[in-house]
Amino acid sequence: MEEKMSWIVAEAVDYKGFPADRSKTGGWIPATLILGIEIVERLSTMGIAVNLVTYMISVMHLPSSTAANTVTDFMGTSFLLCLLGGFLADSFLGRYKTIGIFASIQTLGTATLAISTKLPQLRPPSCPANSDSCKQANGFQMGILYLSLYLIALGTGGLKSSVSGFGSDQFDEKDEKEKSQMAYFFNRFFFFISFGTLAAVTVLVYLQDEVSRSLAYGICSVSMIVAIVVFLSGTKRYRYKKSLGSPIVHIFQVIVASIKKRKMQLPYNVGSLYEDTPEASRIEHTDQFRFLEKAAIVTEGDFETNASGSAPNPWKLCSLTRVEEVKMMVRLLPVWATTIIFWTTYAQMITFSVEQASTMERNMGSFQIPAGSLTVFFVAAILITLGVYDRLIMPLWKKWKGKPGFTDLQRIAIGLVLSILGMAVASACERKRLSVAKSVGGNHATLPISVFLLIPQFFLVGSGEAFIYTGQLDFFITRSPKGMKTMSTGLFLTTLSLGFFVSSFLVSVVKKVTGTRDGQGWLADNINNGRLDLFYGLLTILSFVNFVAFAVCAVWFKPKKPKQAAMQMGAINGSTAEEKC
Repeated sequence: MEEKMSWIVAEAVDYKGFPADRSKTGGWIPATLILGIEIVERLSTMGIAVNLVTYMISVMHLPSSTAANTVTDFMGTSFLLCLLGGFLADSFLGRYKTIGIFASIQTLGTATLAISTKLPQLRPPSCPANSDSCKQANGFQMGILYLSLYLIALGTGGLKSSVSGFGSDQFDEKDEKEKSQMAYFFNRFFFFISFGTLAAVTVLVYLQDEVSRSLAYGICSVSMIVAIVVFLSGTKRYRYKKSLGSPIVHIFQVIVASIKKRKMQLPYNVGSLYEDTPEASRIEHTDQFRFLEKAAIVTEGDFETNASGSAPNPWKLCSLTRVEEVKMMVRLLPVWATTIIFWTTYAQMITFSVEQASTMERNMGSFQIPAGSLTVFFVAAILITLGVYDRLIMPLWKKWKGKPGFTDLQRIAIGLVLSILGMAVASACERKRLSVAKSVGGNHATLPISVFLLIPQFFLVGSGEAFIYTGQLDFFITRSPKGMKTMSTGLFLTTLSLGFFVSSFLVSVVKKVTGTRDGQGWLADNINNGRLDLFYGLLTILSFVNFVAFAVCAVWFKPKKPKQAAMQMGAINGSTAEEKC
């Protein structure tokens, strides 16, 4: 009997709802099937995003700033909808169904995009490059394009927040062997999905520019269909975790209960506060945000009688552990806010930097590099940085400091510094490009300057992403409560979303403040007549100010242990494991 129980995975069930058998479910094979759908998602989303700005300008005949904002709004919405996906997965559908449904929605979106780029009725008449007589796409044409883009955004957002969580469900944290496998899975997660990005910015972008956009987008649709079939083939092998309810509801319950009791005084003895959480699952008490602890003060009328006895009304009384879970989420917010600006700089790499590349010499012999494919240097920087960090920096750091690599906050800090350098270099490179444009005069389609001048900015921001993405993913997953990890993943992805939206906002403000009626200014309709270097300089300054704010937040993040409260809680806290989370 004991041997049989050892094969049962705690808190996990199989596809029939029976306790999951360790020998028949979970592990590397199911996790790999889940990872496959994320690789294809990255292939589709990035393959569309990195080259969309050139389509908007050259085919739909939109102004430069409008094209850039279309891309950043699309990407921002994709990541913002991760919150919706996380909420549905936690509250209603579960991660498995959420991934399957939203992957299908993304497939529908890419198929619609393939059709919209194929039919001549859905785009304006073609015209010579840099011509002032080009007719912009009408409302109906843009409407069909937006429909396809935001179907893709909905699909991306819905499945993205559940993929990493469902992948981690395939490993048992209480088993040392599987716990180490899960750590390996997360360490390599970003590395493998970067190959999806690599395929997107090379093969897919080449097909879009040199063969057919509709063919390239059709390949995205077919690839996702194959990925869905592969994903569904693992149904009998997956482990499923039962939903604990929406963490958003739990957070609001604590907030509402603490507001209702805002005039009450907290007891000196923390042990007097309400606690019904099993001893092994309790979280160590902290003295930050103590006003939230008023939600755990027991008063008359907090309990309700039902068929099974008396139970607290969660909108009036919350356990102290539930309050500490909310505190843990609140403590994430300052770091969350100060990482948004990085993704604003990242947005420039797939918008204005691609537009810069389209004006420069891109020939390698007889082969012309597609402008969107310049982001291959961005992806290469990510892969090289991850490889060097894994094989060189981590062993040296462990030998010197005794720790297996940089902490999550240190990686985020390195990423922010690299983004500052990247924007500073981008500003200098753009100044050089503009000087060439001014010297040759006229509306030259291609300037006599090599596109490889842009490589340093792609490498610096790409290396920054390698550090900040892995640092953020580690930070938001390991420092959040066990029952709120899907939500914290969604919170992490909203930094990407808001970064893109901040980019759109800055572009609109700068366009309005510096623009003129004839389409000139910092962000002119033709970037050869603008001052994109000053816009990059503005981002450099904003990134530096943000880094200072992040440094302050990082120092503040580590909560001070309460003097008296820690002693009082010592007797009732059976485990400090959740504090590490």
